Amino acid sequence: MRVYVSVDMEGIAGVVHESQTDPTDPACAVEYGRFRCLMTAEANAAIEGALAAGAKNVVVNDSHWFMRNLLAEELHEAAELVSGDPKPHSMMQGIEAGFDAALFIGYHARAGTRNAILDHTYADRIHEVRLNGKPVGELGLNAAFAGAHGVPVALVSGDSALATEAKDLLGDDVAAVVVKQAVSRHAAQSVAPAAACQLIRDGSTGRSFCRPRSRSRSISPRRSTPTWPSCARAPCAPRDARCAGRTRIIGKCSGRGGRC
Repeated sequence: MRVYVSVDMEGIAGVVHESQTDPTDPACAVEYGRFRCLMTAEANAAIEGALAAGAKNVVVNDSHWFMRNLLAEELHEAAELVSGDPKPHSMMQGIEAGFDAALFIGYHARAGTRNAILDHTYADRIHEVRLNGKPVGELGLNAAFAGAHGVPVALVSGDSALATEAKDLLGDDVAAVVVKQAVSRHAAQSVAPAAACQLIRDGSTGRSFCRPRSRSRSISPRRSTPTWPSCARAPCAPRDARCAGRTRIIGKCSGRGGRC
């Protein structure tokens, strides 16, 4: 069994503010350094759970900002790491190689979601993205891209809003690990990092991970003419949106810049 792990940062236990996830601002260096360690720990928990469930090969894709966040020297030795930017398929780089399941760790809710930690969709200037008429965020876009390659999403982790979004998009069969209850965009009640890792490890090893592929855990985009989100500058379109080829995506954007 081959397992693919995409790891973002805003949904990591304890994260509530951009200063904890920003690798570009020297003023954030100490906080960012702490939380990239926690990000790596949650990635390792997913790897350990996948291995316990029978995975023989695990590929981990660093999927936050410039995608150089995970500490390579701390990553579980059984996994292979995809890192760096640009990547043609961004948060899903390498999924086309063929996997039995995908795990989305540290994910966050789509832009505009109330009481969701650091909600956004790829960039702050994107207000809304729709996939076949349904508003989606990075979770939905990446699940669709995985589905286009026949890979179901077995587990997601993040805040309570992300879990609700996952169940709505992928059905009750997907395992949704809640590591924090968001009370606003910048406040949450979070479990301890060690407890979050245990929840992710247990979820990755659980029965929902081992079941045969289920249509409810993937999104199969209808064939249609692909479009980019309507933005002032085309590069604000998520790379997945530009590369999927089978997905019609409509977006609303402001003129503000923001993170990738």
